[in-house]
Amino acid sequence: MAKKNRNNRNIKPGGGQTEVIEKMTEHPLSRRNFILMGIAACVIIVGFLLMLGGSSTETEFNPDIFSTRRIVIGPTIAFIGFVFMGYAIITGRWSKKEENKNEGI
Repeated sequence: MAKKNRNNRNIKPGGGQTEVIEKMTEHPLSRRNFILMGIAACVIIVGFLLMLGGSSTETEFNPDIFSTRRIVIGPTIAFIGFVFMGYAIITGRWSKKEENKNEGI
């Protein structure tokens, strides 16, 4: 079991030698943030995929370029994904109990 010295560093006993293990620095984003950012990226990609489709040429008019899916639904889903990405970055950390549970994974 590691003890702590007065500099708040862990001291690991071992065969007459004392190893000082630096306390891990806290990362600004947790695992939860990265999972939420991955979900947001998938939502953005789905929004852009919904906007894909054929185009009109000079000789042939394709009325599908004005479909609701390409003008309303696709951009709305992409926008929701961008808003969710902002939430995923800004959201706070889990509580210490949940954070310690996830470190064992």
